[in-house]
Amino acid sequence: MATNQSKPLLPAYLVTGADELKRETTVRRLHQRISQLGDLSFNYDHFTHENATGTAIVTACNTLPFASEARLVQVDDADKLKKTDSEAIVEYLSAPSETTVLCLVAEGLAKNTRLYKAVAKIGPKAVIDCAPVRRKDLPALVRNMALSHGIAMTDSAANALVDLIGEDTVSLDTELQKLALAHRGSDPVNDNEVNALVSRTAEVKPWEFVDAFSSRNIQKCMLLKSKMPGAKPLSLLAMCVNRIRELIAAKTFAKRGKPAALAKHLGLPDWRVKNHALWARSFSEEELVCALVRARDAERAIKTGADADAVFQEWYMTVITGRECSR
Repeated sequence: MATNQSKPLLPAYLVTGADELKRETTVRRLHQRISQLGDLSFNYDHFTHENATGTAIVTACNTLPFASEARLVQVDDADKLKKTDSEAIVEYLSAPSETTVLCLVAEGLAKNTRLYKAVAKIGPKAVIDCAPVRRKDLPALVRNMALSHGIAMTDSAANALVDLIGEDTVSLDTELQKLALAHRGSDPVNDNEVNALVSRTAEVKPWEFVDAFSSRNIQKCMLLKSKMPGAKPLSLLAMCVNRIRELIAAKTFAKRGKPAALAKHLGLPDWRVKNHALWARSFSEEELVCALVRARDAERAIKTGADADAVFQEWYMTVITGRECSR
C-alpha cells in the first residue's frame, strides 16, 4: 500500500502486549499516519469484542476509502473475540484489501493462535510487540518519558515515582504530566518533589520492604510496613531471613575476592544481587548471625501465640539499629 512516507503501510497490524501506553502510542501514530492520506473521519471504523462480529469487521475492511488512499479499521480486545469472529478475520487476511489497514489491538494474543499467525504472515513488521519493560528498567524509561513532557528527572526521582505509582506506564505518564505542570525552574525534578506531589497508588511489594531492611533504613521500613496491611509477619520474616543468608554469602565471597561469583552461587541473575555487597558491608558478621538467632526466637514466639506484628517489628528494628542481642 503506497503512502507519502518512505515505508509502505501493511494491510494489517497486530498491536499486542501488556504495556498500555505502548499500545496507545502505537495506535495513535498509525492514526496520524493514515490521516495524512485523507480525512480519517470518513475512513475509520472502530470495533471492540463486545460490539463486533467477524462479518461486520470484514465488511468494513472491504469498504473502499472516500477521498483517501486508505482507510483504517481498528479492533480493540482482539484477543477476546469469539472463535467464529476471529476465524472470519483469519480468512480475510488470506487476501486482504489493498486500500484498508486493519489494526488489531490486544493485551496478549497467544502466538499459537490462528489469528496471530495470520497477521504474522503479512510481514515481519506486522506484529508490534508492546510487552512491558522489566521493573529494573522502568526508572530509565521514566526519565526518557519525562523529557517528552519538557522536564528532566534525577535517578532517585524516577525510582521514587515508580515506587509510588507502580509499573503501569499510563499512570506513570499521567503523573509526569502533573509534575511537568507543577515544576518550576530548569533543574531536574528530584525525589523530594516527587514525594511531595505524588500520592502512592501502587501496592507495596514485600521485596521493597526487604530491600529497605537490607539498607538498614528503619524509617522506610516502618512506612512500607504501614502500607502493607495484608502482609503476614511470618512471610516477611522468612524473606528477611533469606536475605540475611544472602548477605552472609556476599561477605564470604567478598573476603575471597570473588564478589562476582555471588549471583551464580545463589542461582540468581546479576541484577538481583547488584546491591548485596553494599548492604553486606553495613552489617558485621556478628550482627548477621545474631539476626538469624533472633529470627528463630521471633518465629517461635509468633507460632506460640504472641502478637505477630509486634514481634516482627521488634525483631527488624533490633536488627536494623544493631542493638545488643544475646545468643
